[in-house]
Amino acid sequence: MYVAQVLISRLESSISGHGTSSAKALEESGAGKDMIANLKKGQTPTVSKIHAIADYLDCSVDYLLGRTDKPEINR
Repeated sequence: MYVAQVLISRLESSISGHGTSSAKALEESGAGKDMIANLKKGQTPTVSKIHAIADYLDCSVDYLLGRTDKPEINR
């Protein structure tokens, strides 16, 4: 089940680990610089936005959504 707070938390910690600001990472990924603010307002992101930020952060979508605790991508 999708839980917005898990996605927000994982986005913030993953972006922080990347050494950049949230706005910059979200903008550069194509997810949109307001994604986290929109999540906090209760908006559900599109699959393409989640996919874009996961690619940018080099982690799996499942990790961002809380379906696994391992950020590695299974290739």
